[in-house]
Amino acid sequence: MKIYYVTLNNIEEARQIGRILLERQLAVCVNWFPITCAYIWQGEISEEPEVVLIVKTQDGYAIEIEKVIREHISYTNFIAEISPVAVNQGFLNWLNAEIPTRSPLPT
Repeated sequence: MKIYYVTLNNIEEARQIGRILLERQLAVCVNWFPITCAYIWQGEISEEPEVVLIVKTQDGYAIEIEKVIREHISYTNFIAEISPVAVNQGFLNWLNAEIPTRSPLPT
């Protein structure tokens, strides 16, 4: 299983990207919520609202997930792949029933 933590500008972007990931069976579940982001840009500290999209899926979907995100935004954002150490079996059963597992890409 993989989790993707994605930062976006607004809830509508998260909703649109999240629904496409679900429709294309690239994710079993997505969540989004507003946060405040503080960052350094051109030597200045800035704060502004942001939205986090969390994508829950199988291993092997990173390229396709990032492609969907890039189809809908053009700015620099953050996309992190997280590998959970432990996940409850009920959730894994649901994930495995809905999203096909993939073989790892050759290195």
